[in-house]
Amino acid sequence: MDRRNFITQSILLGGGLAVGNSKLPTDLIGNTKTMSKTTQTNKFRPKTMSGFGGVAIGNGFNVDHGDIAAHEALDQAWNSGVRYFDTSPWYGLGISERRMGLYLKDKLKDEYTISTKIGRLLVPHDNYKQKGLMWDGQMNASYTYDYSADGARKSVEDSLQRLGIGSLDIVFVHDLSPDNGDMGKDWLQYFETAKNGAFKELTKMREEGLIKGWGLGVNTIEPILKTIEVADPDIFLSACQYSLIKYEDDLKQVFPKIAEKGMSIVVGAPLCAGFLAGRPRYLYGKDIPAFAAEKLEKLERVAANHKVDLRTAALQFSAAPDVVSAVIPGASSGEQAKENAASFEAKVPKGFWDELKSEKLIIEEAPVPNA
Repeated sequence: MDRRNFITQSILLGGGLAVGNSKLPTDLIGNTKTMSKTTQTNKFRPKTMSGFGGVAIGNGFNVDHGDIAAHEALDQAWNSGVRYFDTSPWYGLGISERRMGLYLKDKLKDEYTISTKIGRLLVPHDNYKQKGLMWDGQMNASYTYDYSADGARKSVEDSLQRLGIGSLDIVFVHDLSPDNGDMGKDWLQYFETAKNGAFKELTKMREEGLIKGWGLGVNTIEPILKTIEVADPDIFLSACQYSLIKYEDDLKQVFPKIAEKGMSIVVGAPLCAGFLAGRPRYLYGKDIPAFAAEKLEKLERVAANHKVDLRTAALQFSAAPDVVSAVIPGASSGEQAKENAASFEAKVPKGFWDELKSEKLIIEEAPVPNA
């Protein structure tokens, strides 16, 4: 198919070059079906607001949940209407991609959105173990960083093989960020490599139709803002940056730039990696900062006043801004996946949000559902 026919067919079929799917009106925040926006854009967006994050099924947090539990979690998410699935070679060093691909292999590709990541190439390595990683279970690959054009192309091709599919929807450049302990102050050198390599190659892949959109998947705002200045991305995965615990940097500095360019945000770690759902950890570590513990206590008190499930409120809060096109909580079991999907359908009383603002737990201008 030549380029002109590809563009035409993509528009007719609702592909990545056509008007994207986005979030619902705020009074229907929970609907996991295909969504439309009043503001049209040609930047690709996931099919559903409610997504599925692939960290847990990659044996995240050093727990090997097993293939069966991963399949059950994915199946429950699908049966609950979720049609956006996010994974990465980094999650379990290939485990998450293989489990997700095994589930999705019999689904029609145009029925769902899938994203994965580049930045680390997996290298075959029998019985690989390394201290300090957050993955458990048998991993037969080590990894090396590569943000070059060739590295980006190879990473995408390797992911397609592990997933068992012929094309990707979204590719995120992963962990190109000052909080990456492997990089530290040198992250800007990696960024220069990506700017001249991976960014251009991903744009080329988008033009080829191999992918429909690309951006960064990072835990800080600086790389997102820099990428907007030097490249032509479509969508960003902002993890650990937009939750009931922490949100103002994204809201005030990133979201206006995203809106200006017609791009969108996928919110990762909306529950702070389980913290807002009662897990004894904050983000990706066991140490809970004092400010987070104090704020959680206050949030729980307001939730109790209104008989609101705090996890549900947290997911809906992350979904409320216009620039957010998806929220991707993780799940390691069918029950968790079901609860996550149900949270997008639940009604949270306006009084709950009003009290959060009156108690200054969220600022007045923070978007909330049913506003």
